[in-house]
Amino acid sequence: MLITNAALVTWGNPNQILPGHALKLDGDRIADIGPTAELQVKYPDAPVLDARGQMVMPGNICAHTHFYGAFARGMAIPGDAPRDFPEILERLWWKLDKALTLDDVRYSALACLVDAVKHGTTTLIDHHASPNAIDGSLDVIAEAVTQAGLRACLCYEVTDRGGPEKMRAGIAENVRFARLQTQNPKAHLAATFGLHASLTLSDETLEACRAAHDRGFHVHVAEHEVDQYDSLKRSGARAVDRLDRFSILGPHTIAAHCVHIDYREAELLRERGVWVTHQPRSNMNNAVGAADIEGLLRAGVKVCLGNDGFSNAMWEEWKAAYLYHKAAHRDPRRAGGYTVTQMAITNNAALAGIFFPQAPIGVLAPGALADIIFVDYHSTTPLTAGNLPWHILFGFEASAVTTTIAGGKVLMRDRQLTFLDEAEITARSRELAAKVWERYSLQ
Repeated sequence: MLITNAALVTWGNPNQILPGHALKLDGDRIADIGPTAELQVKYPDAPVLDARGQMVMPGNICAHTHFYGAFARGMAIPGDAPRDFPEILERLWWKLDKALTLDDVRYSALACLVDAVKHGTTTLIDHHASPNAIDGSLDVIAEAVTQAGLRACLCYEVTDRGGPEKMRAGIAENVRFARLQTQNPKAHLAATFGLHASLTLSDETLEACRAAHDRGFHVHVAEHEVDQYDSLKRSGARAVDRLDRFSILGPHTIAAHCVHIDYREAELLRERGVWVTHQPRSNMNNAVGAADIEGLLRAGVKVCLGNDGFSNAMWEEWKAAYLYHKAAHRDPRRAGGYTVTQMAITNNAALAGIFFPQAPIGVLAPGALADIIFVDYHSTTPLTAGNLPWHILFGFEASAVTTTIAGGKVLMRDRQLTFLDEAEITARSRELAAKVWERYSLQ
């Protein structure tokens, strides 16, 4: 396929905006880049997809999400509103995840994947929990990802909340799915090993997880102070130090949130090469505070951008990060456009490359993975590679994505989905969610 008449945003180093350019795709890779007229002569027989002057750029990447949370939208928590994050966990998420069946898991994922395709997010790193439907749950999500045509890294959340039998089942699900990806690798699927957080993991469970797996973990860290209080009570050490004692930290480990860590913990994350993910919309919603993303970046920690199960319109997460830290610190200099870009583009692409190392990702370049979006944005002010972050922050809207391509396959063209039946998924999700809410209310 030859994509013509595009204003390419390469997100390379340095970033370039190349108007009037074309991309030649070969399978799941970008084969060539050049002016439209040149590539039309060079590839006269290639099928053409005309971008009609739209911006064409790499698909967005989400560094931390929860597909299973899709059915929480609009659901009321009985009684007074939760007073803090521990109550939100106990009264919402730890009841919702127990109400999920494998069918719910499938359609929760499909609902999120429809959202991702429509909003140009082509790679997602998911963290799953369904304690009454553990066995095979990652296969169900993988099938949904395959159906959608997107790229995803999956894991199951190990926790002690449901007792030792379910804890062991969670370990087994991670190990089984990871082995499956090793034995029968798929270019669009990857696996890591999920842990909930220090506050729901005993020493014995951490030992068992480390014994079962030695190539990185995906864990929530110090999202709220309670994670630190619990860790200090259990071990006399802060949460990052405790996880490190069990060799959980390393260059393949993702530590989500890290809102309430101290400077020594940040140094330890840097020393171990851990990836930290920032989820500003979730942090605001849960009122847990604002992570020191700039301090972490200055310390050399690799900070990425996720959404924690909020919509997969990642530019909304850009905007939240840009605004949240200014308000939290009462300082308009905080979380500038380049800082947000470093997290959302540079670091997210580097993290995705850990799980999908077969080719460069998150960049338009020959040999890179053909994960591409068309954006119907025609600036009313000068637009350059230098000021593009502020156009994204103040001009881009989620609805501007018109075409989504992943692995060289067109998943949405002119806002029409090609692989997913949104009407069927929406109708079935509505039916299933109503039953989930009933089971939730009986707990």
